[in-house]
Amino acid sequence: MHETARNDAERATDAGLALRPLAAADAPVRLADAYAYPPDGPWLRANMIASVDGAAARDGRAGGLGNETDRRLLSLLRGLCDVLIVGAGTVRVEGYGPVRPRPGEWEELRGDRPPVPPLAIVSRSLDLDLDAPVFTDAHPRARTIVLTTRTAPPDRVRAAAERADVIVAGEDGVDFAAAVAELTARGHRRLLCEGGPQVLAQVVAAGLLDELCLTVSPMLVSGGAVRLLDGPALPVPPRLRLAAAYQDDEDFLFLRYVRKR
Repeated sequence: MHETARNDAERATDAGLALRPLAAADAPVRLADAYAYPPDGPWLRANMIASVDGAAARDGRAGGLGNETDRRLLSLLRGLCDVLIVGAGTVRVEGYGPVRPRPGEWEELRGDRPPVPPLAIVSRSLDLDLDAPVFTDAHPRARTIVLTTRTAPPDRVRAAAERADVIVAGEDGVDFAAAVAELTARGHRRLLCEGGPQVLAQVVAAGLLDELCLTVSPMLVSGGAVRLLDGPALPVPPRLRLAAAYQDDEDFLFLRYVRKR
């Protein structure tokens, strides 16, 4: 590695994250500062990964595309947020449990907030395993939240309310604008969405996405893997502005886009 690039990588190390700016002239960064939320919220950020050829999953899982740097960045972004929004399908496929910090990494990030952010699981049908650790082992100050609809089966709503905080937003489908407004009213102003692609497509269609943190995995996957957004075509595609770009020593790219206002 060129000596200047090596020095940049060393200075950009943050909790084990060795990233360097793509341009050698870029100033070194502290990643917790680079990815800090704006002081005035709410602000909804998504964190996603895709292969070079646009696949959002490998062998059915987004985790199959990542590496240790991506996992550490994911941990940092979780530590910065107030609430983590994710679809029920992604919870099942990726094997989500309660959010756990990496030891020694989050104390400074969390301040006087609960030590972990709660999960907010999107589920229209409430076809959830309510005995799973994601509900039963959630931190007492970060009880799992369920975002559902008025047409959800009443018996499932009652059962979910015993294990989670239930937010009803929307009639037949989750109204994400109403759900985000309710989460914000509860003090969750720094929001992080980890998808999956169907949930993210609905968030974007509702005009709610402020920022996309995109990891580009140096793989060519091919096949029928889903894209980052899995939904109807948008009549007017939102435009994004590249706010930052980093890379690691395994040729992964870490891009941060913000919505053009």
